[in-house]
Amino acid sequence: MTTTITVIPGDGIGPDIIDATLKILDKANCGFTYEFADAGLAALEKTGELLPAATLDAIARNRATLKGPLTTPVGEGFTSINVSLRKQFNLYANVRPVLSFKGTQARYQDIDIITIRENTEGMYSGLGQVVSDDGNTAHAMSQVTREGSERIVRFAYELARREGRKKVTIVHKANILKSTSGLFLKVAREVAAQYPDIQTNEMIVDAVCMKLVMNPEQFDVIVTTNLFGDILSDLCAGLVGGLGMAPGANIGENSAIFEAVHGSAPDIAGQNIANPSSVILAAIQMLEYLEMPEHAARIRQALTDTIASGDRATRDLGGSHGTTDFTQAVIDRL
Repeated sequence: MTTTITVIPGDGIGPDIIDATLKILDKANCGFTYEFADAGLAALEKTGELLPAATLDAIARNRATLKGPLTTPVGEGFTSINVSLRKQFNLYANVRPVLSFKGTQARYQDIDIITIRENTEGMYSGLGQVVSDDGNTAHAMSQVTREGSERIVRFAYELARREGRKKVTIVHKANILKSTSGLFLKVAREVAAQYPDIQTNEMIVDAVCMKLVMNPEQFDVIVTTNLFGDILSDLCAGLVGGLGMAPGANIGENSAIFEAVHGSAPDIAGQNIANPSSVILAAIQMLEYLEMPEHAARIRQALTDTIASGDRATRDLGGSHGTTDFTQAVIDRL
């Protein structure tokens, strides 16, 4: 029995790194069939829409989607495609792991942190965005709910328990944002009390930023609200070599989208120099989500060995090779 996944190649370097990842999935005998769909600038050029109905139908039809980076045009009238997808499919949990790989140019060697970000509320909800007629004043509304807070914190503790992790850090700004962040912290404390087997820390977001730079090894699982999670997860990516080594999963009750979290890098599109590791790692997340741990482990080991050896490394990994050479090095190890 084969599993069909939706594949959105994306913009810029997206098609190159997605193609590389599909080759690796096929070599690992994952047994997938692919339903391709367009979004972003590629879709806009073909259909006049950034997110066509056919693409939404394909995502809804299949349990998992693998997505390359998308470009949302700058300017009024364009809503973030990623935010739209999260709302459309209620993908409330954004899971972004970072792990040290030997052979990268990262500053740290022993990082293993998962940031779990609430994905649908807070400042990213887009509620109440208004600019005054004279253009001098702007407003936006942050909404945090008990349901949303409880759901994401419970997701974090369940993940920690399932993966044998020892500590969850609840990140907030309740000392200043007493309503929104205060509610999140209150609910998080209630949920944490139900998991006595897992150590709980509470930390203000600015202190977390400082401590991630000074002593990141103290963190295990981080759970926080939308805007804070967006910033912290990028900071964590910087600890392990940058966004090229950082995957992301957007998970809901009925579907999930796995993606490269970096941008579409149009300046290097089509030049065969992009590092595909972020999408490869996102595909590993997808395999784990689809309960295919053996396939996930094989690909992770092949990727780990390739990066550690420096074999056909891309430029950001200190080498001089391109996407296809690096991909082939991973395939050779499979």
